Amino acid sequence: MSKTVTSVIKLLVPAGAAKPAPPVGPALGQHGLNIMAFCKEFNAKTAEYKNNVPVPVTITGFADKSFVFTLKSPPTTYFLKKAAGILKGTERPGVLMVGSVTLKHIYEIAKIKQTDPGQGFASLESHCKNIVGTCRTLGVTVMTKAEMDAMAAEAITAEQAGSVSP
Repeated sequence: MSKTVTSVIKLLVPAGAAKPAPPVGPALGQHGLNIMAFCKEFNAKTAEYKNNVPVPVTITGFADKSFVFTLKSPPTTYFLKKAAGILKGTERPGVLMVGSVTLKHIYEIAKIKQTDPGQGFASLESHCKNIVGTCRTLGVTVMTKAEMDAMAAEAITAEQAGSVSP
């Protein structure tokens, strides 16, 4: 006999930092779910994550006031901002670029995102394409290894030219 689902709640909660305060408390309280039980279970499951990493969670509430929840990997934008070394994306997507990542970063993020529940059907290539699209929206340039090496060589040449005194 299956339980009757009364609510499905989607939240973005920092890993290991679920508290009865907003956004968790009001979201669960309005559906009559046990807030403290969720906070304890969530914090226990996310103990191995770094502190304050945003973790998407889907909470399914049942008629008997019990619940189950599933965790997903952090948002793609979180990974891209970390890889590019930026705090926030551009205010003018497509016009102003604020950082850059390599194809290796894209591939590693795609491998992580592919492990999310419900994402196994998509190929790694399609995940990579989605992440490249997110890069454009954030104002992050995707560079190949050759482009990165060329930029590093230019920087070294410029540094050496500046340090040579006549």
